Formats: sequence, structure tokens, C-alpha cells
Amino acid sequence: MIGIFKMDRIKNYLEERYSDEEIGDILLVDGFEEAFVGVVESFGAAPKACYNYETILDILMVRDNMTYCEALEFFNFNIADAYVGEYTPAFIKLDIGEQKI
Repeated sequence: MIGIFKMDRIKNYLEERYSDEEIGDILLVDGFEEAFVGVVESFGAAPKACYNYETILDILMVRDNMTYCEALEFFNFNIADAYVGEYTPAFIKLDIGEQKI
């Protein structure tokens, strides 16, 4: 039930900010609603969903009982490398705090 609630919140977020045409094109990653951070936009590119990289790995380790290495391999092969066109979701690594900018 939590996933459905979070997916509804994401859809409401999108409906408030984008036209029906744009929302129809934005692709979401099912099962990783807790990792959704917003929408990425840049000049000349379509808006796309953005997910927190580390949160996805955490979900895989907890929900699917994977080790970090297993989660990383699964993410890279099945999620990050799954290109489905210009609306393919983006993934952000939030390394602030670990490195000086």
C-alpha cells in the first residue's frame, strides 16, 4: 500500500507542474517511489524523472535482500542501462559532504 500512496503523490506532483502531454511522456521506475527526487530539466531536452542513486541501492538491499555488490550490479544492468528513449529516467549521486566542491 505504501508504494501506491507514494506513486499517487508523485503523480500529483507531476500534475501540478506539467501539462497532460508532458506527464504522459515522463517515465517512472516502478517500485522505487521512495527514491524519486523530482524532475530534471535542461534546455533542449525533455523533462524526465530523477531518482536518488543511493536510495535505489538501499531499496534493493533491504527489500530484495541483496548485498551492496549485487544491488549495484542489478541497478547498473537492469535499471540504469535500460534506455527507453529520451524520457528515460535520470539518476543522481548526491556525494556532497564526502568531497569538497
